[in-house]
Amino acid sequence: MVDGVNAVAPEDRELRTLLGEAHTIAVVGLSSKPDRPSLSVAAYLQERGYRIVPVNPRETEVLGEPAYPSLRELPESIAIDVVDVFRRAEDTPDIARDAVAIGAKVLWLQDGIVNEEAYRIASEAGLEVIMGVCIRQIDQRLHREGEGNA
Repeated sequence: MVDGVNAVAPEDRELRTLLGEAHTIAVVGLSSKPDRPSLSVAAYLQERGYRIVPVNPRETEVLGEPAYPSLRELPESIAIDVVDVFRRAEDTPDIARDAVAIGAKVLWLQDGIVNEEAYRIASEAGLEVIMGVCIRQIDQRLHREGEGNA
């Protein structure tokens, strides 16, 4: 399990496949404030060709995309591959439940965010769970290594 673990991520080959197959990433906690890591990470992902769906009740639009108050309020027409989370660890179990409810394939808790309950909720429902690592850093590293399309 994840007791005492700071990060959980699959092998590079699986990460390449996961990122290569993902098209739409819901970014929970995405802020339009320029000093926020969520904005720079989401902008990077958008530049790499991913569709970004901002999820933040305090925003109406981020990076040219309409923002939604919660995952459960996304239109059913938007299929989410990855739920990328920029929220406090204690908020993540509810986000994991929402990710399961909308049929996401991956729950990705950003650098420094680890929560055993969120891990259990998502993994028991069949989602791939990545915790405590930055999606941008992983994608950049895999891209630098030049293997696959991640």
